[in-house]
Amino acid sequence: MSATSNKVIISCAVTGSIHTPTMSDALPITPGEIASQAIEAAEAGAAILHLHARDPKNGRPTPDPAVYMEFLPRIKQACDAVVNITTGGSVTMTVEDRIAAALKVSPEMTSLNMGSMNFALYPMAERFKKWKYDWEEGYLRGSDDYIFRNTFRDIEKIAKLLGEGHGVKFEHECYDTGHLYNLAHCVDRGFFKPPVFLQLIFGILGGIGPDMENLTFMKRTADKLFGDEYRWSVLGAGRAQMPFATQAVMMGGNVRVGLEDSLYIGRGKLASSNAEQVAKIKRIIEELGFEVATPKDARAILGLKGADRVKF
Repeated sequence: MSATSNKVIISCAVTGSIHTPTMSDALPITPGEIASQAIEAAEAGAAILHLHARDPKNGRPTPDPAVYMEFLPRIKQACDAVVNITTGGSVTMTVEDRIAAALKVSPEMTSLNMGSMNFALYPMAERFKKWKYDWEEGYLRGSDDYIFRNTFRDIEKIAKLLGEGHGVKFEHECYDTGHLYNLAHCVDRGFFKPPVFLQLIFGILGGIGPDMENLTFMKRTADKLFGDEYRWSVLGAGRAQMPFATQAVMMGGNVRVGLEDSLYIGRGKLASSNAEQVAKIKRIIEELGFEVATPKDARAILGLKGADRVKF
């Protein structure tokens, strides 16, 4: 069983690459919007900020390190939150594109997807008739043919370049039970040193479904594979966000919220910001009798290198 703590780490995934601008006016697109919402989320209680970049002209996901550098220094100057850069990027990007920003800025953390998979967004396109930008509909509808590539060779490459090369700690994104076994294999091969940090993900089409028994099964599998040499967090996509986060807290885990994962704050009601979601899960955590971890706590729990060793 993983080591437990009374302090719960809140991660906030600020914009991602799943949702498109038409879906919500609250989705941050420009570097200024991403910075502002990230800072507000940190002020609301997020210890970790999981960040993607978007083309400021049209909101399309971009891997361009120059765009990241338009908002990363501002975030660092305004708050002490841990910055976690994506290496997943978008399913339309190459692996080299996906890691370019992290190699440049050397963050404390990056995400790392633990297996190749179908990653389908196309059902969301049926909800909209008009689009803000001409790229959105094709991006979504074309995802019935997307394969999100994360081979063992890709994982080893990222582990060596960012883990060994930059002292990065990984948020190991596990979309299904097999991804836990992939990670255990990589630990056995020496790619990663325990304790590892798991992000258990539910509700993405192509991954494990958002059923509570799946959360119990994933947690039990992690206990079997990693013993007490892991920390863990949960994100539920869409309507599963708050129920899964709440259940994870009661099981001794950490949580991830944010507009990357869900655009809503309640049934049928769009969230006004990332901070609104963070504030809601913070209230739930505290009402359940737990304490929200500070960035300092998160760095200690996860064994991070520290903000003084990043390059932004």
